[in-house]
Amino acid sequence: MKKIRILLLLLVVVTLVSCANKKTVFVSTQGSDQGDGTREKPFLTLEKARDFIREKRVKNGPVPYSILVREGEYYFTRPLTLTEEDNGVTIAAYNNEKVRFTGGLSIDPDEVLRVSGTSKRKLFPEENREDIFLIHLKDIGITAYGNLHPVGFKRPEKSVWMELFINGEPFHLSRWPNDSSVAIGKIINRGSVAAEGDEGDTGGTFTYSVTRPSSWKNPEDIWIAGYFRYGWADDAVKLASIDTINQTFTTTLPHRYGFGTGKPYNRWYAYNIPEEIDAPGEYYIDRTEGIVYFYNPGKIETIEVSVFEDLFISITGASNITVKGIDFECTRGVAVEMISTKECLLTDCSFKNIGRYAVTVDYEDIPLSAGKNPVLSKNNGIVNCTVCQTGTGGIKLNGGNRNTLESAGNYVENSVIHDFNRIAKTYCAGIRISGVGNRISNNEIFNSPHSAILLHGNDHLIEYNEIHNVCLVTDDVGAVYYGRNPSFRGNVVRFNYFHHLGDVYRTTAVYHDDGACAMEVHGNIFYKAGTIPVLIGGGSDNVYTNNIFIDTPIGIKVDNRMQAFEWAKPMIAAGGVIEQRLAAVKYNQPPYSERYPELAKYWDEDPSLPKRNLIDKNVFVQVDQIIKRVDEGVNTDKKLLEFTDNNYITNEDPGFVDKENQNFKLKDTSVIFKKIPGFKQIPVEKIGPL
Repeated sequence: MKKIRILLLLLVVVTLVSCANKKTVFVSTQGSDQGDGTREKPFLTLEKARDFIREKRVKNGPVPYSILVREGEYYFTRPLTLTEEDNGVTIAAYNNEKVRFTGGLSIDPDEVLRVSGTSKRKLFPEENREDIFLIHLKDIGITAYGNLHPVGFKRPEKSVWMELFINGEPFHLSRWPNDSSVAIGKIINRGSVAAEGDEGDTGGTFTYSVTRPSSWKNPEDIWIAGYFRYGWADDAVKLASIDTINQTFTTTLPHRYGFGTGKPYNRWYAYNIPEEIDAPGEYYIDRTEGIVYFYNPGKIETIEVSVFEDLFISITGASNITVKGIDFECTRGVAVEMISTKECLLTDCSFKNIGRYAVTVDYEDIPLSAGKNPVLSKNNGIVNCTVCQTGTGGIKLNGGNRNTLESAGNYVENSVIHDFNRIAKTYCAGIRISGVGNRISNNEIFNSPHSAILLHGNDHLIEYNEIHNVCLVTDDVGAVYYGRNPSFRGNVVRFNYFHHLGDVYRTTAVYHDDGACAMEVHGNIFYKAGTIPVLIGGGSDNVYTNNIFIDTPIGIKVDNRMQAFEWAKPMIAAGGVIEQRLAAVKYNQPPYSERYPELAKYWDEDPSLPKRNLIDKNVFVQVDQIIKRVDEGVNTDKKLLEFTDNNYITNEDPGFVDKENQNFKLKDTSVIFKKIPGFKQIPVEKIGPL
């Protein structure tokens, strides 16, 4: 008892010392950088608070500090940079007050004029003039409009142009058609095709079959966007000319795969056209005269234009920094970046109306070369956050060393991520996870034309997520997608709920593309999860256990594409992409050969033929075709996967608690427990944000 009392006394002393050592600095929109940082005399800027703490630490050592930010809007003109000098600092909204970091300039609604009462009315069709408004940006000192640039598959990531936000909602550049697209006509010239080795800059020319372009006055300002060749590769390029006599478009730049026609997704729409401002949410900026035009949105409470192009917060080489309770909004670039950080945390924050990704953690593609192991971010988290209305993706979660297979332990958890493809439509996922040993758990990800999660690397964990209403308009796409690198191994996808995925084209919940290997998929629920919930595209060592498939035309598709299809065979040819990527990680030497012994034998076992794919102890409810093995008339007499007798197939409700309301927890009396000895209850109550 005496020892216990001594320990308790020591604990109290340590706690008191810790509290006494924790320092606080205040920042307020009503403050002054000539203040002293107290609640009564707060600083005006975060930079001043940071520098004040740095100066104090020179004398007092690395004492933990909190920067408490009072309610209000903080306009950024440059990033707040934090380094190892700032270790142990917390930046938080004071007492849960509403704190907003913004890169947008607010405009008084009184600056809005009706076009019909100005000399600009003749620019617009008479039937729309009463509903088109304008603001003279140049007259109120706003001149940094930015320029439109190509966006889409394989296009460089850049900060976007100035955008308009009214009542907190993003407007989009005026377009035609408003909510659909037009089939690409006859191809006159495919343009340069980089994917076939032509690195030229010749644009494409194709015909169109509609009359609307004849009314567009300034074709040199017009851009077109769409899926010009493949349904998984969006693009947006500027028009060089419109020939209204022969009804052709010619583009200034080529599309990577060349322009094509004939597929249902080979379609286009045009945008940045002032005459087409005819629906709520549309705007156009005249960069010469400095005027923004937009369609009547109804009651206008707030107007903002995004001006800031840089990061709000840049954290480099630091540890134990926390940012809590901040709303990040209205910027053209990325909101927060962490590079080579440890145990830094973003919690209870929101990210909205961001031009690019909301958050990036570490470099995405660490160079793979012997002896060059960069300092990597470890154990950083994004927790309890909301990400929405971003332009080119949600979160990049990187970290870990693919040379040594050292895990990073970075994570995104308990967050809601949706509507993250306002500008670029493909391969800009809700979460892009790469490196080694990172985690995505208890999130809800939804509303996207393409993927929810793109995966690169090894030993990642994706668990307890609800993923729905993604893959909505693209083809050959997966909600969770990885591919074309057999060294990506050790990844686990478990206890997720995939439901109501797009079904317009070929859509998948978990997609092992182009020889992707060695993923464990366990305990997931696939309900109306696309046209092909699981697609194993030529890879090996993928294991499916304890999953439930419900109401879908196909359960699992498997193929031997690198043996059967001419377009896929070059991947495993000598010097091909697979050989290059395996050589980069020294696949047949430690640590890869020890961690993944099957990988060391990759070339010895005929990589063109899938092997050791296991489907065991799964349930298929109202699935029309359990396994699909035929594609484009090609089949094989070899076994592409092992489908055991432990799987259960039924067209009846096997004992769900409430199937009609999507409660797929199994009753204790479920027949599944009898049909599949050892089948485990899926913890549906733990799925999604908690």
